Amino acid sequence: MKRITGSIVALITPFTQDGKVNYEKLGELLDWHIANNTDAILILGTTSESPTMSHEEDLEICRFSVERVAGRVPVIASSGSNSTQTVIEKSLDLQAAGADAVMNIAPYYNKANKKGMYHHFADVADAIDIPLIIYNVPGRTGCSIPADVIGELSKHERIIGIKEASGNISQIATLMQLADGCIDLYSGNDDEVVPILSLGGIGVISVFSNICPRDSHDIVAKYLAGDVKGSLEMQLKALPLMHELFNEVNPIPVKAAMNLLGMNVGPLRMPLSEIEPEHKARLAAAMKAYGLKLAE
Repeated sequence: MKRITGSIVALITPFTQDGKVNYEKLGELLDWHIANNTDAILILGTTSESPTMSHEEDLEICRFSVERVAGRVPVIASSGSNSTQTVIEKSLDLQAAGADAVMNIAPYYNKANKKGMYHHFADVADAIDIPLIIYNVPGRTGCSIPADVIGELSKHERIIGIKEASGNISQIATLMQLADGCIDLYSGNDDEVVPILSLGGIGVISVFSNICPRDSHDIVAKYLAGDVKGSLEMQLKALPLMHELFNEVNPIPVKAAMNLLGMNVGPLRMPLSEIEPEHKARLAAAMKAYGLKLAE
């Protein structure tokens, strides 16, 4: 897999009104993202509502996405679990289904000491033949991957990147110093893209990209091309909308936003429920202020 710079969309999963995966709409979204400068596709992440997916659905979505994308951009599949053995099994199955890389989250709820945390990722990387991206999001998992553990993991030939959503800029700076150029850094928070790029980041794994793929790509592309001022201006302009995309737990607001745009991505799966009216109104106002045209 080529090195990915730019915007990787954390893609939602569209559902029909009876709660089944809407593959026709999923295909439309994949084509739309590629046409609008999205640099890679992440499927089966939190934004995809993966906790409500069966293993069979995971594999079918992966197979479908890989076939539809047809090598135009990389397809990364999330295979996270708080059981290391389960991650190994899922990662091997997703590799067989054609994923270009997998992404693994820190072990949530049961957590781990440093040795366990290291092996939770290293053992998976030993078992597979495709690249692995680490995902650090303590707000979801209840634990943060220590910077020195990431430094050690960066030495593994198949561990190529980290999605950082800790919001801890000091820790991110430390992990980049310890990794010493051996890991690619991606912002896991849309409102922190420019700060992460300033620490050596090369992209974002983005929720915002579900509705504004070109802008998400351009924020990164401008910065990497040396137009820091232009990148920062885009980042700051988008901040109010980025914040409203998280006015409830992800992906409730972003799916609401896509439906407001007429993209018809369907409902959520329980335990996620529809956005509260006051939050939907705030989201719609932010979308209009940003310049997006809502469906009639």
